[in-house]
Formats: sequence, C-alpha cells, structure tokens
Amino acid sequence: MTGAVDAGEKVALVSGGSRGLGRVLVTRLLDEGWRVATFSRTASPFIEATRASAGDKFWWSTADMSDPPSLRDFVGDVLRRLGRIDLLVNNAGLLHQELALTMSPAAVSNVISVNLVGPITLANACARPMSRTGGVIVNVSSINAVRGYRGVSAYSAAKAGLDGFSRSLARELGELNIRVNTVVPGYFDSDMTARVTDENRERIQRRTPLRRLANVNEIADATLFLCSSGSSFVTGQSLIVDGGITC
Repeated sequence: MTGAVDAGEKVALVSGGSRGLGRVLVTRLLDEGWRVATFSRTASPFIEATRASAGDKFWWSTADMSDPPSLRDFVGDVLRRLGRIDLLVNNAGLLHQELALTMSPAAVSNVISVNLVGPITLANACARPMSRTGGVIVNVSSINAVRGYRGVSAYSAAKAGLDGFSRSLARELGELNIRVNTVVPGYFDSDMTARVTDENRERIQRRTPLRRLANVNEIADATLFLCSSGSSFVTGQSLIVDGGITC
C-alpha cells in the first residue's frame, strides 16, 4: 500500500475493535501481517486474548468516540508506540432508535458526536502522519444514509454526513497519495441487529433481493478490499454491501 514498506511494518488503526465488525477486522488484519491498534471504552475477553497471542503486533487502549481529545491522544500514542499509521478504519458507531419528535437534544448531540464528529477527528489526526507516507482511510457508513427509515433520523444524518465528508476528504488528500472511501453495510448479523424482532427480520429478508442478512465476514471482505492494493485506483467512493435492498 505504501510502496516498499514491508507488510509486517504496516500499521492499521481500527476504531471499536473489541466486538462485531471491528473485532473481525482486527483479527483478519493481524492474520495478514499488519500491526494493529484499536480502542474501545472498556476491554473485553477478545482484547485480552489478542494481547496475549499477538504480542507487540497489537495495541489496545481506552478512548471514547464522543470525546475528541481522547481520540487525538490515542492517535498520538499509536505514533509513539508503533511509529506510523498506514490505514484507518473508522468502524465504531452508535445506533439510537427513537422518533425524531421525542428525541432529546442530548441524544441527538451524542449520536452526531459518535457517528460523525468522532470519525472526522480520527481522520484528521491520522491524515497528518499519512501525508508523509501515503495511506488509506475507510469510513464505515450505513444504508440509513442512502434510504430513509423510521426512528433513525439522527443516525441517518450522521452517516450521510460521513459519506459527504469522505468524498470531500478524498479530493483534499488524493495528491498526498491518501485514498478515502466508505463501505456502506446493509443489515448484517451484529450487536446492532441482535434486538431486531423475528417479524422485522423476516420483513427485511423479504425486501432484500438475496433474501437474507449478510454475515459479518461479508462486510469485512468489502472493507478489506477498500484497504488493499486491489483498490489502489479507488477513492471518493461509497461501496454499498446490502444484498440489493436499496436497489
């Protein structure tokens, strides 16, 4: 991805790597030879196990997507410990389901902070060291940014903002050999969809041309494609991975 840099020297930063898609991305990047840094608000059994198995190839610390100073501090710590950042995957997010008419200003602010301000903060912080070596930024959006759904208006606004930010950032950073894209997942088995009722799950599957939800590895496949040299001439794009539900 950055010319002569050995695969074992490349550093990936994945936000929210303790569970779900983030956990899968951390595992697969480590398997591919990357050094990986990630954060979450608390540790998990996965984090502790990976610390033990991956050694100095893996680094975790606490940080909070709603707290921009903690994100900037985390990026600084990654640079001091691992020396560089070649890849940022802005994976961490927060889904809050509530009708707009009843949603409090504090809840709206938190959703926008975690899903938009936090990723912007991380991208800006990581782009600075990438400007010297080149790199890749992949922002994880949502089909809620593409099609309206009840009860997720603030979340949809944040993810749509993330898509717009990605396109503009791609324009700004292209001449520095930094690619910026978004992956746009549809419904897939995750903590976010665990609370979906059986009735709603069946409705989603009926409306999806492929007649099922994705599994997390299918979303990871698309994300890792945008991280790889296989997409070396792709920037400013949104890759929708939704089984056709938005077509």
